[in-house]
Amino acid sequence: MDMRYLMEKMLVVVFDDEKKAHEGSRALRQLDSDGSITVHAEAVIAKNSDGTVTVETESGHFPIRAVSGTAIGSLVGLLGGPVGLGIGAVLGTVAGGMGEVYAAGVEDDFLEDVASKLTDGKYAVVADVSEEWVSPVDSRMEELGGTVFRTVKKNLEADHRGEDIAAVDSEIVHLEEEMAKARSDERARLQARLDALNAKLDVKLRTADKRLEQMKSESDAKIQALEIKKETARPDVRTRINARIDEIRRRYEEAERKLKKDIEDRLHRTRRGVSDRAERLRKKAEATAEA
Repeated sequence: MDMRYLMEKMLVVVFDDEKKAHEGSRALRQLDSDGSITVHAEAVIAKNSDGTVTVETESGHFPIRAVSGTAIGSLVGLLGGPVGLGIGAVLGTVAGGMGEVYAAGVEDDFLEDVASKLTDGKYAVVADVSEEWVSPVDSRMEELGGTVFRTVKKNLEADHRGEDIAAVDSEIVHLEEEMAKARSDERARLQARLDALNAKLDVKLRTADKRLEQMKSESDAKIQALEIKKETARPDVRTRINARIDEIRRRYEEAERKLKKDIEDRLHRTRRGVSDRAERLRKKAEATAEA
């Protein structure tokens, strides 16, 4: 088996009615049980006439037992979105919008594809899975009349966070340069803006740190469940489970590494800023003494 194709994925299977959706849910549990795939979290949702979605059931059979605050929860939220708005509009909103996309680890073209099929009155099975091959899921879901959508989970959240922090940092640097050249009557306004930007950056870092804690909790739960499965698994299934564990760890470690770099860069810039301000004050004091 070629483990290069093992990845964590977000899976959505759309069905015409509730009965078929629940059959699809049971089929996923069976595929998880026999080791063909690993399901980390799963829910059955219904698309309402007002464009929102309702979570019909959340499976307690898997390590992530509630959708709230998780990658799958973010995906469910995106598939519903604000009342009366489509996916494109959701992506344009400040609340929910792109933040949910990054947390879910999906891109907007995947959401658009799902939205085109998940229309009013239809149902879907939404799942966070690890799989090597697509055939086990595809063949079973197609037998039940489901349409399968899947996408590899991406670390969009960590990448976006780094870009967002870099943008605020850049603004801070330019503002500090402007302050150094500003007249005394302009400095109070500039300082207020600088304080606001620093506060904004601190909030972003605290939010990222909290999100990383959530990701660690998810990863630990997934790995713990897989370790238990591995104890009684056949040798071939055990090999797949080990590869799935490695992939989960790799994803988390990548996100952790990026956050630590963001924090270290922030601390370095803070120390630099304090040093620069102290130097300006020293020079000002010297100039006053000479006068």
